[in-house]
Amino acid sequence: MSRFGKSIARYGIACALLTALAGTASADEGRELWGAVTVEPGREGIVEVAGYSGDRLGSGSVLTLTPPDGTRVTGTPLGGRGYEGAVTPGGRSATYTFTGSVEGEPWQGGAFPFVVAVPGDAVPGTRLTGCVMVLRDANGVPKDRGACAVTVGLPAPTLTRPVSGVPLGGLPEAGGTAYPGAQVTVRDAAEDEVCTATAAADGAWSCVPGRPLAPGPGLLQATATLNGVSAMSEQIAVTVADQ
Repeated sequence: MSRFGKSIARYGIACALLTALAGTASADEGRELWGAVTVEPGREGIVEVAGYSGDRLGSGSVLTLTPPDGTRVTGTPLGGRGYEGAVTPGGRSATYTFTGSVEGEPWQGGAFPFVVAVPGDAVPGTRLTGCVMVLRDANGVPKDRGACAVTVGLPAPTLTRPVSGVPLGGLPEAGGTAYPGAQVTVRDAAEDEVCTATAAADGAWSCVPGRPLAPGPGLLQATATLNGVSAMSEQIAVTVADQ
């Protein structure tokens, strides 16, 4: 996808990294629950638990999610379909309980969303540990287990200079804000690098192109990278005057 494609929405859509992680499946089932999400510091995201393909479980079976250390569950937004969600005090775990008819295949083919809040001091690029999911039957016997990946995302940088719509010289200063310490790269519509900078402790960054920009209308966008995760600013339209 082009760097100028639409930026990934940050609340609850950061599930593009869905991968099965190491979990401990029951010996007779040999299957694992799984789920993943990337969430920025101080924000919430939705991890969707899926992957059960075992025996049919009846009314009273329960899926429990324990979130990673330092995070908490704030919601179970799945509505209806015979599943009831609940969050424990303090958000240290949450459950879905199946209360519907045993017709069909409960728990199979569906995704069960849990809203997870990441603390504001979490470091971007960190994969938080301690996330566990367990699906039990009505008698409390574990039928499937798994782990989920909650990765701390990087807040999107801003690109506030140059000002869109104002005729520019060939070497306009670019600048804005980004997560402190992030490497910021400004690119044009052809995805060619324009200039780079490192965000300061207060988040400010700025850079000047090493070569003149092509005259005429164009686009600029900033990408911030830190600890293996990245995020993009909104793109801005610029017009470079003939030199």
